Amino acid sequence: MTGAWEGKNGADGIQLNPVFLPVETHYFFKSIENVFYKRRQIMIVQLDRLYADAMKRRYIVGAFNVFNYDSLCAVLEAAEEEQSPVILQVSMGARNYVPDFRQFIEVMKIAASGVSVPAGINHDHCPTAEAAMQAGDAGVGGVMFDGSHLSFEENVRFTGEVVEYAHTRGVCVEAELGRLPGLEDEVFADHVEVTNPGAAKRFVALTGCDSLAVSAGTSHGGVKAAENLPLHMEVLERIQAELPGFPLVLHGAASLPMPLIEAVNEQGGRAAVMKHCSESSIRRSAEYGVCKANMDVDNFLAFTGAVRRVLNEQPDKYDPRVYLKQGKNAWKKEVMWKMSQVTGSSGHNWVKEGVRQ
Repeated sequence: MTGAWEGKNGADGIQLNPVFLPVETHYFFKSIENVFYKRRQIMIVQLDRLYADAMKRRYIVGAFNVFNYDSLCAVLEAAEEEQSPVILQVSMGARNYVPDFRQFIEVMKIAASGVSVPAGINHDHCPTAEAAMQAGDAGVGGVMFDGSHLSFEENVRFTGEVVEYAHTRGVCVEAELGRLPGLEDEVFADHVEVTNPGAAKRFVALTGCDSLAVSAGTSHGGVKAAENLPLHMEVLERIQAELPGFPLVLHGAASLPMPLIEAVNEQGGRAAVMKHCSESSIRRSAEYGVCKANMDVDNFLAFTGAVRRVLNEQPDKYDPRVYLKQGKNAWKKEVMWKMSQVTGSSGHNWVKEGVRQ
């Protein structure tokens, strides 16, 4: 056994404290620490600080799901090049994918210290209060409890329990009211339930949540339709009127562009042609209180298309580093596009600017 570092949330970010780990694990963490932590100041911040600047300057912070080191580096490299705030997001799928969830959260924290931009860590779509509390204990800065499949009363009760538990640990809580169609991890909805503005106001008052994911036209994974889906700005405007200055979140904010779908299918894939809200409408939503948007599927499509292309065009290649590198670069390129053209977050490195939230 030997010494390493354990990250804990503090008022100004992450504090590193010594812990004891097996020798082989120690060397893994030590190598990352040497590359990232000693070189730059840690830039992990609480989500409410990210929301505050986004709402003040009317842009959106993209929340990008990661589940391994390639996806993590793709998002962080994109954020650094775009000088954009970013939210590193994990899901129940990622939680079940990695062998040690707590250790992966620590890797995320240390890796995020290698960039100069503010970064937050959030756990998306916890289907139960217990899962949300476990995520908070694992060291994330924010948890999303998804009670959208419950009755209003049950959603209020369980969200309130998560808020009470999380706030004692300095963890922000995102809740959801209304239903988006589609499947997200372990929560499925087969119909749309647009968020009621009056109910949203009551829900926030009763639960004390820090941000609210709303249903206003987006969907998980897209739907089969002839045209892009409309994002209901009038719904967002009415919710904002009921909750002025309160952080709103859009789930399912991927745009599912045809070039990405075609790139997969031209290489032998069978990605379904789906429609979603337009990128321009996602950008406009920042005018109505939206300060966080979850963007996931487009990155998966970009990665898969690039990997398939390498394997098809270079069938003699069997070194994973060859095709995974191309996949990671495609993922990074897509995230950079989102930051510069969709969320409007590029160039808003408020840490570098010396802005205090």
